[in-house]
Amino acid sequence: MRVPVLVEHAPSPSAPASPARRASPPSASGPRISAVRCALPPHRYAQHELTGPIGDLCLSPGADRALLHRVHASAGVSTRHLALPIERYARLGDFGRSNDAWLETGLELGEKALSGALREAGLAPADVDLLVFASITGVAAPSLDARLAGRMGLRPDVKRIPLFGLGCVAGAAGLARVHDHLRGHPDDTAVLLTVELCSLTLQRGDSSRANLVAGALFGDGAAALVARGGNTDVGSSGGGSSSSSSSSSSTVAPAAGPRVVATRSHLYPGTERLLGWEIGAAGFRVVIDAGVPDIVRGHFGRHLRAFLAEHELTVDDIGTWICHPGGPRILSAVSETLGLSEDALDCSRRSLAAVGNMSSVSVLHILEGIRARRAPEPGTWGLLLAMGPGFCSELVLLRW
Repeated sequence: MRVPVLVEHAPSPSAPASPARRASPPSASGPRISAVRCALPPHRYAQHELTGPIGDLCLSPGADRALLHRVHASAGVSTRHLALPIERYARLGDFGRSNDAWLETGLELGEKALSGALREAGLAPADVDLLVFASITGVAAPSLDARLAGRMGLRPDVKRIPLFGLGCVAGAAGLARVHDHLRGHPDDTAVLLTVELCSLTLQRGDSSRANLVAGALFGDGAAALVARGGNTDVGSSGGGSSSSSSSSSSTVAPAAGPRVVATRSHLYPGTERLLGWEIGAAGFRVVIDAGVPDIVRGHFGRHLRAFLAEHELTVDDIGTWICHPGGPRILSAVSETLGLSEDALDCSRRSLAAVGNMSSVSVLHILEGIRARRAPEPGTWGLLLAMGPGFCSELVLLRW
């Protein structure tokens, strides 16, 4: 597919000029991220252990496997977690059975991630005022978040926002929507829950390059992030004191998380078919166009710099980068277009190597890793960013 040429349209001479966008000043009491927890399935495989079985699923007997081996070797992935043991995928059959597996495993992982994040934050399920749920690897009505609410003891009046269609960008976009809510409801506690079981979307008998790339890159997991409004007492247990006391003895209270300062969404016109799903009887058939890195190089950097400039910041002011690991080519394109140092995206590359691309879960996995190793110094600026179907990007400005 030819990559669309994006044109920035000037306003017509008769139209009044739009006023320059002004950034609201950073708030010292804005929403703060209190906890992040990931949950991974127990079925962990080295990349070389998956190459053969995935070839058996996607390629016809006797087919040339040279491309498959090249894609797996260059994916930047060392290990991945799968929703099911690899030998079960050949027996899944139709989309209905794959979706049933998504629901069953997704509920287990979602509950584990959410309970872990609440425990880390010193909160109980009844303290949650808003639950934002994102997944693009399965569908259900009632949605998975509704099924978890009663199972975990969330309040009957909890606000819920299930998101579908955002794909890899949903971790960043979901955090942005949590920020929007907490700015208007500064006494609230909000949770973002993401569940992505990408392996269940692998198309059997599909030898397309996009399907082979997906089979080499994507892993499975869930993550939950707890954020609290500016009026809440950071570190207090609220109604969750009993939850805090039941935490594992190995749990160490993390340093204060970053505040969410500002967010920005951007759609790139004419790029709707670059990334996403083709949905048919067999389920979700992945669309990954080879032109995505070119869009990043040609346009993403300009929009990111403009966003930072509204806050009187430059790329050099960002001390912590949390970039969705879409794959080695995407990470290289982001690094090149922004002129980043060689190690600026190391957290993203480590996440990709350890668990693969987990779609919307990945940026939360990276953030959890940053918090677990060593929190940035107070005052450090961070930028959480991702791209996804649309084609679109989402930026979340953080400050520790």
